[in-house]
Amino acid sequence: MSKTAKADAPIASAGEAERAIANLNTIMDRLVETVEEETARARAGKLTAATELDEAKAELAHRYGAESGRVKNARDLIAQSLPEALDALQKRHAAFQELLQTNLTVLATAHAVSEGIIRGVSGELARRQTPSTYGASGRANAPGATASPPLALSRTL
Repeated sequence: MSKTAKADAPIASAGEAERAIANLNTIMDRLVETVEEETARARAGKLTAATELDEAKAELAHRYGAESGRVKNARDLIAQSLPEALDALQKRHAAFQELLQTNLTVLATAHAVSEGIIRGVSGELARRQTPSTYGASGRANAPGATASPPLALSRTL
């Protein structure tokens, strides 16, 4: 039997369940480390360094999803034969969800800050490139929405 077929096979015994939980914990350890590192880099403003973890995070997330699916499908067997391990896994999963929420908040904040900077630069360019004119009331006219050329940027961090 190939390694992939064995990894996708349903859990049929307490021993297999124990190995699957151990494997899931190992994957989760590495995923937690990766997410924490990404969060730390994003908080420090090192967005390019944070994106370097994307590939590893995606691979670990895929493995986590596959293994947690196997464990979920064998939940009844695990609850009967390894109730303490199931309880510990559920608590660990809840803590992992909190970590992911923190990570998403940090990434959303970095996105909002980046967007604000780009909008500010675009507005400043529009203001500088628009001729200063005065309206009928004697006040300076604000630049129109089409007053500046488009701002081009690279979306690669």
